[in-house]
Amino acid sequence: MSLYTSISRFTGYYQRNGIGSTAKRLGLAIKRVLFANRMVVFYRDIPSKPSPTAELPSSVVVERKRKQSEISAEDLHQITSFWNPTLARRTMNERFALGASLWFIKSDGNLAGYGWTLQGRTVEPHYFPLGQNDVQFLDFHVFPKYRGRAIDWVLIDQIVSELAAEGCKRAYGESAEWNKASLSSFAMTSFCRLGLAKKVTILGRTIVWWTGNQAVEQKRESERASLATGGKRPTVPDLR
Repeated sequence: MSLYTSISRFTGYYQRNGIGSTAKRLGLAIKRVLFANRMVVFYRDIPSKPSPTAELPSSVVVERKRKQSEISAEDLHQITSFWNPTLARRTMNERFALGASLWFIKSDGNLAGYGWTLQGRTVEPHYFPLGQNDVQFLDFHVFPKYRGRAIDWVLIDQIVSELAAEGCKRAYGESAEWNKASLSSFAMTSFCRLGLAKKVTILGRTIVWWTGNQAVEQKRESERASLATGGKRPTVPDLR
C-alpha cells in the first residue's frame, strides 16, 4: 500500500469517526506493521458434489455480486464508508476486473456480513501458485451487530456449496497471526491450518518462509473447533 493511500484512508476515517477512534485505529495499524509479519494459511477441499448445506431461515439470504453495478447504493455505502470511500470503490472495481465475486449475507434485508472469492489466481503475490480450480477466500467481514453468531460459518458454508457445483476443488484463506478474532472464525469452519508463513516481494520475485510444526498446530486447531461446537456442525444462528 502506498504512503498516499495510507494517508487518504486515515484522513477519511478521521473525518467520519473523530480523533479518539482514529488514535485506536492508528495503534492497531502500528501493531500490524510490527507483529503481522507472519500469516496463518488455511485450506479446505471442496467436495466434487455440493454437500447438503444448513437450511437457512426465510429471513436469511446469501447473494453473489460479480460487478459493482449489481450492488445497491445502500449496501455499497455500508461496505465502503468505513475507510476512504473513493479508495474502497477503486479496490472493489480492481477485484471485479480480476474476476472476483463479492458475497453478501443478509438478515431481513439488512447486510450482516460479506466476503470475497477469486478463482485461479490471487489479488497479490501469494505463498504458492493457485491452480485453475483453486479459490482464494479473502477479506471476510461481519458487522458488529451480527458478531458472535457464526455468520462467517454460515456464509462460507453456502459459498463452498455453490463453488462445488461449479467444479472448484480447493479453497485457501489466510489470517494474520495476531488476529485472534479471524483465527477463531476459521476454527468454526471446515478450513484446516496449512502452515505459518511470511513473505516478501523483491523485484517482482516473492520469497516465502514457512515455520512451525503444522501437524501439531492443525490437531490443536481441530480440537479447539470441536470444543467450540460440541463436536457438531454449528446450527444456523438467529440473525435477527
